[in-house]
This record gives sequence, C-alpha cells and structure tokens, in this order.
Amino acid sequence: MLQRPVELTQFTSRAFTERARASGLVPSMGSIGDCADNALMESFWGRVQTELLNRKRWRTRLEPANALFEYLEIFHNRQRRHSALGMLTPNEYELRATHVA
Repeated sequence: MLQRPVELTQFTSRAFTERARASGLVPSMGSIGDCADNALMESFWGRVQTELLNRKRWRTRLEPANALFEYLEIFHNRQRRHSALGMLTPNEYELRATHVA
C-alpha cells in the first residue's frame, strides 16, 4: 500500500501555522477554516479547464503545458477582461492607474 509522504492536514494545523509565524514565515494559505482561498482557486482552475484544457485532445504532455503557459501569461494576465478591473484587461487597467498616479 502506498502512503502519502505528507498527511493532508499537516500544513493546515494551528500548531504548524503558529510555528511558521513565530519563525517569521507567512503561510501561503488563508486562516484555518477559511474556504475563500480554495473557492477562488477552484473557480480559476475550473475556468482554465473549460476555456482551454477540455477543448481538444492533446497528443503529448508538452502541448498542454505550452498551451497553459500561453493562456496564463499572454491571454489571462494581459488580454482577458476582468470584472474586478471594471472589464478592462490587466494592461489597460495598469495604463490607467499609471496615468492617474
């Protein structure tokens, strides 16, 4: 029987979080019991699957890896309109913010 190298709850426990903070580290997850972080990521990856990964059959592992990089770096981060940015692309939003400042 294969065992996971790390128990699933190990890095979300209160003791781990307190020890990390005491050591000057900032945990990458939200507070314990805070499902908002997970909900946002689940929504994001669901969108990536719908808009990109599930639309075709990939012949090699490299094809979806390259497509994912292009989707994130070119489309999502630079061209896709975001409701949180007033339906502007990140580039448009940054230009407006730069001109206002």
